[in-house]
Amino acid sequence: MFDLALPALAGSGPYPEQARARPGWLDRTAEALAAPFARRLKARNARSADIASLVAREEGAFRDLTLEGLGRVAGELRVALRREGLSETRVAQAFALVRAAAERTLGMRHFDCQLAGGWVMLNGMVAEMETGEGKTLTATLPACTAALAGMPVHIITVNDYLTSRDAETMGPIYRALGLTVGTVVNGQSPDVRRAAYACDVTYCTNKELTFDYLRDRLALGQRSSRVQLQIERLAGRESRASRLVLRGLYFGIVDEADSVLVDEARTPLIISGRSDQTPAVDMYRAALDTAAQLAPDVHFAIDGRERHVRLTPEGQAFLAALAPTLPAAFQGRRRREELVTQALVAQNLFHRDAHYIVRDEKVQIIDEYTGRILPDRSWEQGLHQMIEAKEGVPLTGQQASVARMTYQRFFRRYLWLAGMTGTAREIAPELWSVYRLPVVRIPTNRPVRRADLGATVHRTAEARWEAVAARARELANEGRPVLIGTRSVAASERVSTALAALGLEHQLLNARQDKQEAEVVAQAGQPGRITVATNMAGRGTDIKLGPGVAQRGGLAVIATELHESRRIDRQLFGRAGRQGDPGSYETIVSVEDELLQIYAAAPIRLLARLFAHRSGRLSQPALRRLMRAAQARAERHHAAIRRELLASDERMGDLLAFSGRGE
Repeated sequence: MFDLALPALAGSGPYPEQARARPGWLDRTAEALAAPFARRLKARNARSADIASLVAREEGAFRDLTLEGLGRVAGELRVALRREGLSETRVAQAFALVRAAAERTLGMRHFDCQLAGGWVMLNGMVAEMETGEGKTLTATLPACTAALAGMPVHIITVNDYLTSRDAETMGPIYRALGLTVGTVVNGQSPDVRRAAYACDVTYCTNKELTFDYLRDRLALGQRSSRVQLQIERLAGRESRASRLVLRGLYFGIVDEADSVLVDEARTPLIISGRSDQTPAVDMYRAALDTAAQLAPDVHFAIDGRERHVRLTPEGQAFLAALAPTLPAAFQGRRRREELVTQALVAQNLFHRDAHYIVRDEKVQIIDEYTGRILPDRSWEQGLHQMIEAKEGVPLTGQQASVARMTYQRFFRRYLWLAGMTGTAREIAPELWSVYRLPVVRIPTNRPVRRADLGATVHRTAEARWEAVAARARELANEGRPVLIGTRSVAASERVSTALAALGLEHQLLNARQDKQEAEVVAQAGQPGRITVATNMAGRGTDIKLGPGVAQRGGLAVIATELHESRRIDRQLFGRAGRQGDPGSYETIVSVEDELLQIYAAAPIRLLARLFAHRSGRLSQPALRRLMRAAQARAERHHAAIRRELLASDERMGDLLAFSGRGE
């Protein structure tokens, strides 16, 4: 167990954070060789302590205390933790105190497996806990302990709804121990944010937190020592420190750690300022009209895996011949080819209801991993305006980049970092190599009773949708609730159409109904209820079984496409069989799915078509292996993108530091 005293956490300078030096190639090689052993050793040390027994020994002293008594003991423990650090004995006392506070205020008692999860996180690791095991309650253990020890704690969630819900639900526990709780969500003023971050425990989303950090770094600038800021105050000038909203990066607990630290790490976060460029509607429309005249595989080639379009020599010559008839912006070769290539990307690689929706005359980006809308986000380098022109909505102004940062660089700056998720084992090596976070799998409170009903493969997408609807009808007629997972808005609406054709009532949940998400998902366990949802249904809200459902087999989950990451599939499957309930999951897919079309070689796609019977049943296990191979190939590709993005971000950071500029 670590033993950190508060002075060690205080850091230096006005903004405590960790500055990790970039190792040389020799150090990187040595670290890579030692990584598997170091990761397993640290995880094994966390498992070695029997935290449940330690807590059980301590909690007798709190059993008869009133809420006022708990608060008084918390005050005494606060002094001891700050004086002695986070020793095993003091942590066990803190956990016992949090458990008692939860029982008094919420009527909830932490299970032993939750104590283990809290212990793992307090040791700076990722706790892998099955869906429904109570990660939200588990997080209160390390959060309260660290906060009592004097560390500002950030509990980082994936959306505003979960941030507000978790802070409100768990708030009574913190307040019973004399701790303050803050909430940071989209749309708040700097003063409101500053007050929230000043609390002992702050619930916030990953995007709001990172953007707040970037804005703080811009406010501080390069010359930001403690002495300089103190001089500013004494001189009576407006201090830069007064404009900050965060207090630094002390202890971060990342909920859905795989999604935040890995999946979303493929895209850098950018703060943009106004550009002098005015959107030229005619220019974008001319580019789209010109791109429509080009023939695929003749004038241009598409790489769906890289989301890239390349003009062929024939395409370049064709554009040169058209140039005299095009606007002035197209007369230069380089500019002409950039505009038309961007238009080809918008037309061929970004699709409505898959990558974005159009709502209120705005193009709104859909998060491919959660199916949720990403508010106030836009694509770079004119792509967003090109898509707006394609959809015929008003063009927004282009933005000039002011500051940028990847999640990899940001989260590594926490003095102490931990996480929790239901799916992390597949990316354990990456979490260690990037963040030095080992993954520890926490046993479930009750045995898992989730049945795998296998996979069914169809030759065509149309046959797959019909099969999904027929299977949903069969399960609903048995009195079982059915959750059908899709990858896109368009796919969810196609399933909805197939269900309607059979006269089946159902609930549809996608990015168009994002405000009703929690309500729809919470009701998805009622007898005979059919719910169609994009990936957002995989996280955040428990599906509790209605009367008699457990006796009929529990929740039935149907996946209609394999995701590019096996973890996303497991998140969906994990909705069934929570907390020892019965349940089942199955996969009904098509050879025409995007995963196979992009990541499987042509011979593999041909084999898949040959082996898929017209009935749709797998003819042999080899077909499943072919599909899993395509999935593994996609995962390796995305991991390579993240590595390159991190390396690029670090190179950019080195250049900015050398030139004296900020982030």
